[in-house]
Order: sequence, then C-alpha cells, then structure tokens
Amino acid sequence: MSQPFDIDELAQKLIAGNRVALAKAITLVESTREEQQLQSAELIEACAPHAIESKRIGITGVPGVGKSTFIDAFGSKLTESGSKVAVLAVDPSSGVSHGSILGDKTRMEKLSADPNAFIRPTPSSGSLGGVARKTRETITLCEAAGFDTILIETVGVGQSETAVHSMVDMFVLLVLATAGDELQGIKRGIMEMADLVIINKDDGENASYTKLSKASYQQALHLFPAKESGWTVPVLSCSSLSGSGIDDILKSTESYFNHVRVGGFLEMQRANQNGYWLKHAINEELNHRFYSDPSTKVRMEKLTDDVKSGKVSPFVAARELLKNWSYKS
Repeated sequence: MSQPFDIDELAQKLIAGNRVALAKAITLVESTREEQQLQSAELIEACAPHAIESKRIGITGVPGVGKSTFIDAFGSKLTESGSKVAVLAVDPSSGVSHGSILGDKTRMEKLSADPNAFIRPTPSSGSLGGVARKTRETITLCEAAGFDTILIETVGVGQSETAVHSMVDMFVLLVLATAGDELQGIKRGIMEMADLVIINKDDGENASYTKLSKASYQQALHLFPAKESGWTVPVLSCSSLSGSGIDDILKSTESYFNHVRVGGFLEMQRANQNGYWLKHAINEELNHRFYSDPSTKVRMEKLTDDVKSGKVSPFVAARELLKNWSYKS
C-alpha cells in the first residue's frame, strides 16, 4: 500500500512553484485509489484559494493537423513574452491506444526544455468524464503553481472537444489548407464552438491553397448564429515550423481576452462552467456510490439475468434497483 501524501507540505511546495511538487500533486489527483481521492480533494481545497486567474485555451483539430508543433511554437512565443505556460491533454481513447501525448511531448522540443513551461501527459486510462474531471482539477493545481496560461489539447476523438470547451475560456480550431473540400470531416458543432480558426501548415505546397481556404472557412462561419460574447471569429493562417503568423495569433488571442473581459462575458462563462461541473461531479459521485454498493451488486446480477431473458423490462429493473438503493454519505 502506498504511503499517504503530506498534503500541507505538498500544497506549500506547489504554491511556491515547485515543479516536482506539481507533478506529484497531479499524480495524486489522477489516482483511482479511494484514500488518495480523498487526499486529492483536500489538496484541491488547499490550493484553490491560491490559484491565479489564467487564460485557459483549448486547442483541437483532426489528427495530422499539427497540434503539437503549433503548441510548441505558440507556447514558446508566450513564454518569450513573459508567460508561464502549462500544456495538458484530454484523451479518452488512451486506455486502448495509450494515446499520443508522450510522442507529442518529444515533438514539443522548445517547450520541453523551457523552464517557464510544464507539459503533462494525459491520464493513461479512464472514461471521458473521469479524464475531463481530472484535467479540470489539474488546471487548478497549475494555476496555484503560478502558470498564467493553460493550453489544453484534445488528443482523442468524439466528444472530447465538448469536454474541453466546457473548461476553457477560448476554443481554437486548427485546420489545413487543401485543394479539395476543406470543410469535409469537420463537425458543425466544433466549428460553432470555435473562437479562432487557424489554417496551419501554411507553407510549401499548402501555401497556394491558403487564400481559398480562408474564404471557405469565413463563409462557413457566417452561416452560424452570432456568438453570445459578441466576438467575431477570425480565420488566420500560420506555419508552425517557420513561425510565420504566430505573432498575429498572439495578437488575436489578446484581443479576444480583452473583449470578453470588458463585456463581462468571461466571468459569466466561468460561472456557468462551474455550475456545469457541479452537476457533473454530483452525477459521477452518485454513479460511483450506486455501482459500488454491495447489496446493489447482488440485486443487479439477478435483475440483469431477468432483463436478458425478457422476464423484466430494462426500465422496470432500473426503477426497482433505484427504489431499493439507499444513498450513504
């Protein structure tokens, strides 16, 4: 059995900016052990009052769009301007594929060696909800350690974009310039969530298609309802390899945060996100307590057999299980 963490000491070191303490704290948050989950809750409570207000930026895009190379270039520009940058990832597929973030980390050559940057691989397994919750808690720890910009990369596919959108202030969509149907393969919902669209790899053969691609994306964005924040989504281009266009992206990012802060939208959005995650945490806790209840397990085995044989409908069985389950705090 692992030794319990000294929460007070760990919190003090983390708040002082100790990177080893931050790494240990995140490991604790990611633990599935019951006793360590209780300790991680203590740690979050101790660190939360010290969390600075960071800029939380989500970055998504199809595989091969160059997210890691972009984050390396963009994050390095941020640290050059005096920011402290933490890079996190949300990858619900990692339990099967083991994810790609470790490989991505080696491709972030500048940031990996930057004393003002911190790159954290995603948890190695877990449901989307579990991974997303741990990522949100990790954000708090990074902010308490003094990181003022948090970059969250979606590594997995499916609804990981929605999960990331629910925990960031700005959502960036990376796309490629191609000669064909540029918008194919990009879900409408992801386009609607975007606060900034960036055409990456604007170099080599791709460069000749950039102008046409920009027009296509701008036209597509005009078809969507206006943003609640009043922000007009720009379409920019860059080459993450050469660094061209990154300065314009930094300026657009600054403009976005100035816009949402002045209008009060950022504060309102974070409040709504907190409400969302409260409900998520309640549902997750109830789900855990229900399925871990010994008497429920016994009844469920019998009722599952009855449902499979057609003796009882799934809905009747579910009501029966919930009726006989008593929540224990």
